[in-house]
Amino acid sequence: MFLLGLVIGSFLNVCILRIPADKSIVMPASSCPKCGKGIAPYDNIPVLSWLILRGKCRNCKTKISGMYPAVELLTGLLFLACYFVFGVTVDALKWQVFSALLVVLTITDVRERILPDEVNLFGFGAGLLFTLITKPFDGTALWLANRWFEFPPPDRALSFADGCLGALAGSGLLWLVAEGYFRLRGREGMGLGDVKMMAAVGAFLGLKRTMMTVLAGSLLGSVIGILLISLTKKGRDYELPFGTFLGAGALLVLFFGTPALHWYQSLLAVK
Repeated sequence: MFLLGLVIGSFLNVCILRIPADKSIVMPASSCPKCGKGIAPYDNIPVLSWLILRGKCRNCKTKISGMYPAVELLTGLLFLACYFVFGVTVDALKWQVFSALLVVLTITDVRERILPDEVNLFGFGAGLLFTLITKPFDGTALWLANRWFEFPPPDRALSFADGCLGALAGSGLLWLVAEGYFRLRGREGMGLGDVKMMAAVGAFLGLKRTMMTVLAGSLLGSVIGILLISLTKKGRDYELPFGTFLGAGALLVLFFGTPALHWYQSLLAVK
């Protein structure tokens, strides 16, 4: 699983670089951006090739960004974590796809300050598709069904409804915040990319964990934003990559959100 993640991470690097530039992620083959020399298969081994070449192009010796091995290693570790937590299951595949999408979105937002529609829409569709082949994860749809229907709908319908509720809640909440900020300040404070990203995140996580993601992302953004502004002397209008913090929050919720949710529910005696 770790090796598979490394390989997928190599492909994610291609997505991170080419999708914002509106280039194909399939053709042409990878090459050095400086000299244009094609990268040989033995120089394209995830992480290892970068270490062997000491972070430089074999042909022109141009420095190769450390982002490449970092993304590959991060993806490998996330795939490994999904395997340890969920085993060899469809759920593990679902969360590996989710993790890969978040890696692309978070890194792209840091680099370009954009969250590509292609990735967000693919994530939204993939999230809803996985609801049809996995068991209900959130529980909100079941809670509503028990109050509205004498007999609960099938698990597949409940799972799909959970995904729809999560997408609607996540995107709707951020849209309201963005619209409110625009009306109060007369300028945009949050792009629609964040709204679309939370639609994709919500389709995977459901309503409860999507709300946890917004909370975690907002806390991370506030703390790190204050530190960056203090250390770099940037003004209060400095544009933070909020999508990056949302992505980090979503990953935290993926692996630690369920225990936290169970603790919170037990604290409130919610059954």
